[in-house]
Amino acid sequence: MKRVYLAGPFFDDEQIDRIERLEEALTHNQTVSEFFSPRTEVHDEFEFGSPEWAEAIYKGDKDHLDPADVVVAVIDYDNEHVDPGTAWEIGYSEATQKPVILVKEKEGAINLMMSVPAHAVVTDVADIATYDFDELPASKWTGKAF
Repeated sequence: MKRVYLAGPFFDDEQIDRIERLEEALTHNQTVSEFFSPRTEVHDEFEFGSPEWAEAIYKGDKDHLDPADVVVAVIDYDNEHVDPGTAWEIGYSEATQKPVILVKEKEGAINLMMSVPAHAVVTDVADIATYDFDELPASKWTGKAF
């Protein structure tokens, strides 16, 4: 069973819905021992946007990313832009040799710096509930890249 880090934006209703569906899918996945969703770490003890808040969020996220076995990352773009925090988490995971499972429900191309190193690409959040995180079946992106 694997520890999973869930990377992805949660800044509007559509993004929150997607992250909540992923949290639900990971909760029911028999090959996931635990997962961390940054959406749940708010640090209300600091003023939102303050340097102290930013430091606490960064440290908390990294402290959960480091021991994770696998990263699930949502890359559904807002126009042509992926969330910069998610992009950083993907790059950090690649640098530390953690497999990254990309989740892309929206149509369109993927930036090659995410599609090429991705271990797998899933196009339906529901598939995460049955994905075998122990075996980690690979599936490369076959769509357009930019």
